Amino acid sequence: MNEKVLEKLKILAESAKYDVSCASSGTSRSKMTGGIGSASGWGICHSFTEDGRCVSLLKIMLTNYCIYDCAYCINRKSNDLKRATLSVSELVDLTIEFYRRNYIEGLFLSSGVVNNPDYTMERLVGVAKELRLKHRYNGYIHLKSIPGASRELVNEAGLYADRLSVNIEIPNEESLKILAPEKDFKSVFTPMRYIQQGILQSAEEKKRFRHAPRFAPAGQSTQMIVGATSDTDKDILRISSALYQRPTMKRVYYSGYIHVNDYDNRLPALKQPPLVRENRLYQADWLLRFYQFKVNEIVDDVYPNLDLDIDPKLAWALRHPEIFPIDINRADYEMLLRVPGIGIKSAKLIVVSRRYSRLGASQLKKIGVVMKKAQYFITCNELPMQTVNEMNPQNIRKLLAGRPRTKDSRQLTLSFED
Repeated sequence: MNEKVLEKLKILAESAKYDVSCASSGTSRSKMTGGIGSASGWGICHSFTEDGRCVSLLKIMLTNYCIYDCAYCINRKSNDLKRATLSVSELVDLTIEFYRRNYIEGLFLSSGVVNNPDYTMERLVGVAKELRLKHRYNGYIHLKSIPGASRELVNEAGLYADRLSVNIEIPNEESLKILAPEKDFKSVFTPMRYIQQGILQSAEEKKRFRHAPRFAPAGQSTQMIVGATSDTDKDILRISSALYQRPTMKRVYYSGYIHVNDYDNRLPALKQPPLVRENRLYQADWLLRFYQFKVNEIVDDVYPNLDLDIDPKLAWALRHPEIFPIDINRADYEMLLRVPGIGIKSAKLIVVSRRYSRLGASQLKKIGVVMKKAQYFITCNELPMQTVNEMNPQNIRKLLAGRPRTKDSRQLTLSFED
């Protein structure tokens, strides 16, 4: 393989590592005669699919040159770092070579903005188009849509990519104007709307025409940076909740802010990224998507930020002791989901199992209930433990939170030294 291309690969793969929204595809493409690759269940960068398989993507930028000077971005134009640009043919050949060597199972492609959004978007589309049509590549492709790109290019991208994404980055438009003056919410949400319209239109055409082309069958995703601004968790989760109301939005990703531009005083001087807060936001996101919680139940004006010591569901339960304890053998499915220590699978198993006999503590453990948490919020057959009404919620919090937080040992310290 060409040494110059490998050097570019090293630079551009390094530049792409801060984008966490390389989502799982959740899609499969129909078999193609003479085609190579498959998108079935693939699309997570060095992570795991639902069935437990570890898969990988070539996560790379087309170029790390950029006309924007966003304060939070390592690739901002004012930074003095190695720059590189791959041509469309170089990136296509690289992807095919890596796939044939079994290094990767798909492609996650983003780019800095060169010249203007449409020029950059046209090159990204060119990569996906050449892979699909010339090399008959049938594997997973995730393209980052450039904010401000035209409807025509976004529509064309959706015909070749499995997933499209546009990063919001900063959850507040006023903060975005301060940190990235060349951007605004309109340039971000407009291509999001184009993607949504394309997916919905494709679904309607698929109902009428069996062989109608699919548009971004794995939907779209986005990413927000956590900790770069003074926005609360309530602000972030409200945007996430509004995005999830759109039928095509599959995932919102949260990226703990990494202090890479020391010279910019518009940014907080964090010694380490807020990884615990990031994790709590993902847990709250899970409650919104699968546990039927509303944003104002998780965070509100009194508690605008998530508790870093305990998970959001436990925090909610401790704030509402009047609701508990609930009878495991009588409570409906929706109420079971709100009990700390009971997940979706265990709630479903409880509903099925109690049809045949009353459930006790031993049966709940076998079902998969985390009794360390759940025991304070439920009553069942042969459960002798004290409940939240017999113990002070603060005492339960101390028991479940463990040692007080002085220095956060769960935080990961990242070194960027050469």
